[in-house]
Amino acid sequence: MGKYVIDIFICIISILLIIIVMLQSSKDDINDAFNGSKSDLFKEQKVRGIELFMQRATMVIAIIFVVLVITSVAIHTR
Repeated sequence: MGKYVIDIFICIISILLIIIVMLQSSKDDINDAFNGSKSDLFKEQKVRGIELFMQRATMVIAIIFVVLVITSVAIHTR
């Protein structure tokens, strides 16, 4: 039972990662995909507020996910 606890944490972290990525807003417009134009007006704009928090949270949760998966593989292959 003890070595399967990490698998439960992996499931929880993966669900959190999916949710946090889905909550982020995309800066690309669907029209840009079809006509090839891309506005450079907001290219150098800094990310602030909740967007900055979401980016950092995504990075931290992704790193935790990778570490947990590598740890799980190391535990299960013994």
